[in-house]
Amino acid sequence: MDERLRTAGRAGNVSDVYTLIQRDGNALRCFDEVEFIETPLHVAAEEGCIGFAMEMMNLKPSFARKLNQQGLSPVHIAVKRGHKEMVLRFLEIDKDLAHVKGRKGKIPLHFLSKAGNPDGLVDRFLEVCPESIRNVTTTNRTALHIAAERNRLDVFQVLIQTLKKQNYCQEVVNRKDEDGNTALHIAAINNQPQMLKLLLECKADKHETNEAGLTALEAAHQQNNIESISILREVSNFRYKLKKQIDKYGSKVSSLIFDNIDNISGEDRSALLVILGLLLTTTYQVTLSPPALLKPFPVGFRTTLQILLAFLAICFHQSISFIAPTDLARYFIYMFSTFFVFLLVLMGIAYRASKFITSILGF
Repeated sequence: MDERLRTAGRAGNVSDVYTLIQRDGNALRCFDEVEFIETPLHVAAEEGCIGFAMEMMNLKPSFARKLNQQGLSPVHIAVKRGHKEMVLRFLEIDKDLAHVKGRKGKIPLHFLSKAGNPDGLVDRFLEVCPESIRNVTTTNRTALHIAAERNRLDVFQVLIQTLKKQNYCQEVVNRKDEDGNTALHIAAINNQPQMLKLLLECKADKHETNEAGLTALEAAHQQNNIESISILREVSNFRYKLKKQIDKYGSKVSSLIFDNIDNISGEDRSALLVILGLLLTTTYQVTLSPPALLKPFPVGFRTTLQILLAFLAICFHQSISFIAPTDLARYFIYMFSTFFVFLLVLMGIAYRASKFITSILGF
């Protein structure tokens, strides 16, 4: 690079650039002819000279995607140097610069995940380019992997907040690097309890195994990370107990409804099929079904059908009321509904339904 251009870039002196261009109209063409080279835009990004950088972007937009000999674009350099306003100005001009891959396939967000969150730059970066959170390095690592490895909780929290708003949250959270490690593995290995909690809130799969065949819990055991082990175990136990309770109460409900169902005669089974068909096909037909048909069936099953019948009747009543053509028609509908509710309450008492069920039917 011409030293006059380098000096102009460091000082942010735009007029010196135009003086060179007046002398040689091809003063900036040489940078296009070399694949990896430092441009005046790299120099301006290093020094934080926003005015000069914006003028360069105007003259040579291609410079923004150019990688220097270290495999870094101007945006990468601005991120590394912590020039927040310059980074944001770059992205205002071209959002796709957030996806420019440099050395090892890293985009600017990967550098931020490693360096931290100076002046809330990560927040602003992700506001402009939330999709960049999906980019991976050549080792298949996301920004989550890097932040977890570098113990950057400040960055990690922002990444998780962004992911919660996206429909690809679990895709990123459970992404594996080249060693098969998810962000959960790395947080467990590095004993980062807060990161573990954040990942688990995003439904990180604790059953995923890495190339060594280890889950995050097993990886934490290898490192003897007590806090991580405790959190992963607690979640495992809680989910196991929750599933057990759901199964337990599900069995009780099933037993209540279907108890002694096998003892029903063939004739009664046929009647039951008629009732179920009516319930599923049309509310109107169900409201006309004689409640006496339910008498041969177990109490639990009978009570359940009674509740369904009551709610279907209410839905039917509301629907017909809305489409009634005249007030007189609506009056007759209310009269019919009142009579029907009376029959339901009578049915509940006659078949010894609980007070709770009778109240629902009355309502």
